[in-house]
Amino acid sequence: MASRPTLLDFPCDYPFKVIGVATEGFAQEVLDIVTRHIGPAVEADMRASRQGHYLSVSFTIQANSIEQIDALYGELTARPDVRFVL
Repeated sequence: MASRPTLLDFPCDYPFKVIGVATEGFAQEVLDIVTRHIGPAVEADMRASRQGHYLSVSFTIQANSIEQIDALYGELTARPDVRFVL
């Protein structure tokens, strides 16, 4: 299957920021999803919102294809506690 056209040159670094409800285990669940798609070597920066209701998990992956980015984005956005994926 041929890749669809993209402006990215692969492989490339591709940043993600996942913002969701700050439930117990949220960050670990996000990292588990990333590990399934990328592997275990992802460093993440985590920050809580001012009132502690939300948590952002930021990381950069080494993307090999647009399909890989789409698959990761799709699984992250399917989670009910995720509000945004940037």
